[in-house]
Amino acid sequence: MYVSQPLRKLHVLLVDSDPYAREKVQQALETGFVLRSARSLEEAELALAAYAPDVLVCEVVLLDASGLDLCRKVRHSPELRHLPIMLLTTRSTLQDKIAGFEAGADDYVVKPFDAGHLIARIRLLARLKRLETEHY
Repeated sequence: MYVSQPLRKLHVLLVDSDPYAREKVQQALETGFVLRSARSLEEAELALAAYAPDVLVCEVVLLDASGLDLCRKVRHSPELRHLPIMLLTTRSTLQDKIAGFEAGADDYVVKPFDAGHLIARIRLLARLKRLETEHY
């Protein structure tokens, strides 16, 4: 008899300098996800060194740097280069989106966001990562 295992909660690292924005994402992801947050590029790098999330969600506009810099660092790291990255940001022009994808983002969601849409996009990124790793 097959007994299905409960699905493991996805681990998400959120990088955003704005406490209000972090709270909104926390509310959206409070069930079904394990959320850790970082307020700066430095905190994000420490968190990524300490544990490997399933998905990285990052604002482009940070107090100490650009989320695009974090994207580039992740993509150039042999240990992290396959980590799915979503930019969840206030930057909404076509040029902003192109810059995000060129920096290494896998997805780009503009604030304000719909919670259901955000959850669906995060799960999609995790599923794509799982499928990619099963093929290699």
